[in-house]
Amino acid sequence: MRKIFKAAIATLALTLSLCATAQQPERGYWRAASNTATGVTSDITISETKLIIGFKPYIIAPIRSLKPEEVSAVFDADASAAVLATVYRLDIPAAQKFEHKNTLCGSDDTHYMVTYTTGRTLQVAFFSGDAVPVFTFDAISHSTSLCGTFTYVR
Repeated sequence: MRKIFKAAIATLALTLSLCATAQQPERGYWRAASNTATGVTSDITISETKLIIGFKPYIIAPIRSLKPEEVSAVFDADASAAVLATVYRLDIPAAQKFEHKNTLCGSDDTHYMVTYTTGRTLQVAFFSGDAVPVFTFDAISHSTSLCGTFTYVR
């Protein structure tokens, strides 16, 4: 009886973790895939409350989900497809150095992160500035707060 109970608990825990991952597909460990990701952050991990870059955790807070047309303004995404993207608030000081002594936003603090997942690929954009970025093609193409986009894979 005890083995059945343990198996039921393990099955329930696995089911709940899979449901949480399905709702928040950006969570977990990601390997750097683009030149910018390899050269600046290397691999990252995203949890419910933290972004971990180079073993250093940064607190993140979700702001909202993005609409498909907003995602396509930031990333090369199909505006007519159902997409999963989230804007997060965070605070990474400009003085923080990562791989090869690089920073995320040059001499500016990093205040926003956008995550976009498709399949086994995660794209991340980092933004400086105090105001939440505007996610339109025009605003992004003229943005001085977009620090860079990074690609990761599982």
